[in-house]
Amino acid sequence: MLEFLNNIPKRPEKPRNNGLTMIMDKGLSLNEAENMVVLKSELTDIVKLGFGTSLLTRYIDKKINLYKGAGIDVYVGGTLFEAFIARNQLDDFYRLMDKLKLEMVEVSDGCIQMEHDKKCELINKLSRDFKVISEIGSKDENMIIEDDKWITFMKKELEAGSWKVIAEAREGGNVGMFEPNGDIKNSLIRKITAEINVSNILWEAPLKKQQVWFINSFGANVNLGNISPNSIISLECLRLGLRGDTFNNYL
Repeated sequence: MLEFLNNIPKRPEKPRNNGLTMIMDKGLSLNEAENMVVLKSELTDIVKLGFGTSLLTRYIDKKINLYKGAGIDVYVGGTLFEAFIARNQLDDFYRLMDKLKLEMVEVSDGCIQMEHDKKCELINKLSRDFKVISEIGSKDENMIIEDDKWITFMKKELEAGSWKVIAEAREGGNVGMFEPNGDIKNSLIRKITAEINVSNILWEAPLKKQQVWFINSFGANVNLGNISPNSIISLECLRLGLRGDTFNNYL
């Protein structure tokens, strides 16, 4: 058994900076969250409380404490952040983060239009008090960002204080780095990773074929997000070459 383990990829121990798995919690009950933590906490680095669910989930404080107690970073979805910004209520957003006792925030502009310099100012401001993860890309599949702008935006947001930059894909995996049918924009991703260290990017990849592509392209310790709670273990099998799609990677 030990000899076998020496022949599969080494995964960094938590807390880690690479090989991150970000889970999207779209309103799990406290019992469902407890089951996830019991079975999969060592495989989970970050939980995103999707869109505005943190305002509507019963026992949200207990759920957040459960995740944090298992060594998992927690933050609310960028859509909720944007809802506060659209109403000019940044101070109220700070108060909500204090109430929820969260140390991590997402800065995004997927639903609202925001000058990029203004977004970078918000990243810089929030990074003084929080671990910031920023998201690039629109949730509107008709909103096209030029290839060069993806690179420029990522560089500027990392310089402004983002810990990681997220490449938007939505929960359906059909925008941003992907075509409406979920196919990968190979050329765009290659251009980005020629300029940006892949360890600084968290790729939203909710679909299995997307996860397989990123692992085959960048290795077991690529950062992947918007993973469903039911796919945590199967994703880890993909990372380790213990599933047919990546079986030959580490022989």
